[in-house]
Amino acid sequence: MVTDEAIRLGVDVGGTFTDVVVLAEGELTSLKVPTTDDQSEGVLNGIDRACERARIDPEDIEQFRHAMTVATNAMLESDGATTALVTTAGFGDVLAIGRQNRPSLYDPTVSRPEPLIPAHRRHEIDERATPAGIEKTPDDSALERLVEGLADEVESIAISFLHADVTPENERAVRSFLSENTDTEITTSHETLQEFREYERTATTAADAYVTPVIASYLDRLAKRATARGLPTPRVMQSNGGIADAGILSENAVRTILSGPAAGVVGASLFEDQRHEGIITFDMGGTSTDVGLVRDGSIERTTTAAVGGYPVHVPMVDVETVGAGGGSIAWIDDGGALRVGPDSAGAEPGPACYGKGGTEPTVTDANLLLGYLGGDATLGGTLPLQTDAARDALAALAETADLDSELRAARGVCRVANERMARAIRAVTVERGHDPRDFELVAFGGAGPMHAAFLAETLGIEEVTVPRANGVLSALGLLAADQRHDASRTHRRSFADVDPDAVEAQYQELTDRLQATTDDPRRAVIDRRADVRYAGQSHELTVDVPVPFVPETVEAQFHDTHERRRGYRLEDEAVELVTIRATATVRGSSPDITHEGNRSESKDTRRSYFDEAFVETPVYDRTKLPVGTSVEGPAIFEGGESTVVVPPDWHVSVDNKGTLELEVAV
Repeated sequence: MVTDEAIRLGVDVGGTFTDVVVLAEGELTSLKVPTTDDQSEGVLNGIDRACERARIDPEDIEQFRHAMTVATNAMLESDGATTALVTTAGFGDVLAIGRQNRPSLYDPTVSRPEPLIPAHRRHEIDERATPAGIEKTPDDSALERLVEGLADEVESIAISFLHADVTPENERAVRSFLSENTDTEITTSHETLQEFREYERTATTAADAYVTPVIASYLDRLAKRATARGLPTPRVMQSNGGIADAGILSENAVRTILSGPAAGVVGASLFEDQRHEGIITFDMGGTSTDVGLVRDGSIERTTTAAVGGYPVHVPMVDVETVGAGGGSIAWIDDGGALRVGPDSAGAEPGPACYGKGGTEPTVTDANLLLGYLGGDATLGGTLPLQTDAARDALAALAETADLDSELRAARGVCRVANERMARAIRAVTVERGHDPRDFELVAFGGAGPMHAAFLAETLGIEEVTVPRANGVLSALGLLAADQRHDASRTHRRSFADVDPDAVEAQYQELTDRLQATTDDPRRAVIDRRADVRYAGQSHELTVDVPVPFVPETVEAQFHDTHERRRGYRLEDEAVELVTIRATATVRGSSPDITHEGNRSESKDTRRSYFDEAFVETPVYDRTKLPVGTSVEGPAIFEGGESTVVVPPDWHVSVDNKGTLELEVAV
């Protein structure tokens, strides 16, 4: 077992930068390096530099945890494995038909993305199963024709048959036959998502088959390179906010789709206090912004999400993502309006101020011109910024937008970006019945602390927390993450007809499966939940389930939850049990970070833009501020991997871990 004193390593790969943290005896070493096309190269580059800075050898590291964007990029960039689908005769077009709904009801130009598996690689088999059992098994001649019809270039096969979530025998038979007669990776729906709803189960299985070969290749490559340096094999962050062995996720890679954002929310959750209803996690990186909620010590999670327009129904941290980051490109639409994102300058060539060939104006260029970033600053501690290049890019934008100066263009870029991010925060608060003013904003990511106070003012939030390692908080969150595994299966019954013993037997089956997956079953804590709905509803709410299963208790809890979430309850309506869920958690240990400082005075001043004018603003090195330091805004705090901007009428204090606590001045 890894002890609290063990040297721990966390690496999070983002769209622009790869973040690395090393924790040794309370001392935190962190840095950023550019993300590379082969992400493993950037990961190892960052580890080498972090070890050098921390004055340790890679062989000294006892724990290596990793979050990545490989699966996400494969989905968003249509760069996954060449995949075939094998499905029930008559259901070959399930992926194309979907739910027949429009992504945007009133947009006549909107279109859905093309299915991950095109029509010519979708194969139908004459088989039939029902929830009651098998009616027809596929014959050998059909299977032989299937093997002949699979193109040689197919790298992965997804098998999804009708009702296989409860009657999987035909899927198992076809998988066995294909395993014996092909060398292709095979994914089955009953192993990927043991739940009803044919389209979502097939789409999730297709996504898993699409990304698994890519993830397996990446993790194998990374593990070999890590082993060559004497590092332990990395454990990987899942979308649900829990760590799992790389070997497990190499076979079920769809569970890593939101690996990086999940790590950030876990890191932010370390800074929740009891003074508020919860925290809003605000992670603004180079390419996008991710927003989530933590309430009463519990991270908000979901089992329903879409990535790049494709439904993925696996447990994941519930985050709202918008294409607004430091590298987001500002542009003028056909109507003459200023827009920011979703296109990003990325790491290569990056924003104009990087001086690496980029010419398009970005949010980072605007922040530099407004004085929030210094002209002598280096991004990530290594990349010098070029003010003249930023000014030229924003001057070109001002000319296109018919603005009188590059300053007005920079102000507009920041305001538009802030409003896009404020909408994301409203989506996880106001649209779900929460008042953002009851929450604290925890800001992190390379760009988050620059914008956090401005967003808080817009939303009426009076407190902002900026952790010491805010620029690499996702990497820090990896060190604190629990080991977490989820299992589920559909069990559709009216509560009037539920057999408690049968439900208990299925929960026990899920529990046995989960405990076999964890590396320390004795420490695993099992949580049980269920998806429940009123008869006739097309959506469910998830409620906790006691041990043993008591139908009346679960039904009463559902009525209460429905009233709290939806605003009403229907006591006289029939209630249905739909899906049972179980989670095994092996608790991690929060990193113990120490902070000492010896310099409370500012190191410099800088002209920064507040309240429609440039103001001479003190600049502090936050890494050297003593515990208890108190500063009135306006102020700017540098150090580490990001810059914190404090507007006028805000007050800042430093706690014993180096966290900056921003509050509206009374």
